[in-house]
Amino acid sequence: MQTGRSFRAPQLRPLGWLWPWLLLLLALLAVRLSKGAGFSDLYALLTRPFWPGSAQGEWVRSAQQLGDQMRLSQLEADNRRLRQLLQLQQADPVLVGAPVISRESGGWWQQLLIGKGALHGVRAGDPVLAPGGLLGRVASITPTTARVQLLTDGNSRIGVWVPRIRRHGLLTGVGTSRPVLRFLEKDPGARPGDLVATSPASTLVPPNLTVGVIQMVDDRAVPATEAVVQLSAPVQAVDWVQVPTGRR
Repeated sequence: MQTGRSFRAPQLRPLGWLWPWLLLLLALLAVRLSKGAGFSDLYALLTRPFWPGSAQGEWVRSAQQLGDQMRLSQLEADNRRLRQLLQLQQADPVLVGAPVISRESGGWWQQLLIGKGALHGVRAGDPVLAPGGLLGRVASITPTTARVQLLTDGNSRIGVWVPRIRRHGLLTGVGTSRPVLRFLEKDPGARPGDLVATSPASTLVPPNLTVGVIQMVDDRAVPATEAVVQLSAPVQAVDWVQVPTGRR
C-alpha cells in the first residue's frame, strides 16, 4: 500500500506546476486572437485620469491655428510675388525671367549670378529688374548664366533723376545696401521721400525705371549735394529677376 501511494504522488506534482503555465498560454492565445482589444480598453480606462484636460487641449488647438496662419501668410506672400512677376512678363514680351542661383559671400552688395545667359538672349549691359524696380546691369555672360553688377556695387554708376524737381545726378554704389546720389547742381531742392528713377538722358538703361526713394540729403557735400537712396528692389532678398533683352 505504501508503495502505491508513493507511486501516485510523483504523477500529481508535475500536473500542479503546469497549471500556471497553461493559464499564461491561454492568456497569450486570447491576446493573439483578440488582437489586444480588451487590453487596449483596460489601458485606456486606467490611464484616463492622466489624459490632457481642457486647458492642454486648448493649447494644442492654439498651436495648430498659429501654424496654419503662418503657412497661409507665407502662401499669400508667395502669391503676391508671383503675380508681380507675371505682370512684368505680360507687360513686355521680351523680358526674360531668370532665377538667382548664386551670391558671393564676400560681395553681398556687389554681384549675383542668374540662371539665364547668351542662349536666352541675355547680353552684357542689359538692365536687370526685380519686383520694385531696377536692380543692376549684366556685367558678363556665359551661354547659360549671367553675372549681374548691382546698383550697390562700388563700381556701379547709373544716370538718374528726381522727377519732382527734374534734377539729374549720378547714382553711385558704395558697397552697402544704400547707394549715393550725387547731384549735378549744388542746391537741387531734393528732400527725403522723393522718388528716384533712371534718367531719360541715360544711354545705359531704359528711362524712367524706378530706382528708389531718397532717404537723407546732405546739402553740405562738396562739390554738390548728395543724397542717400533706399532702393525699391529688395537687393538682399530677391530670388528672381527680369532682363529686358529687346533693348539693343
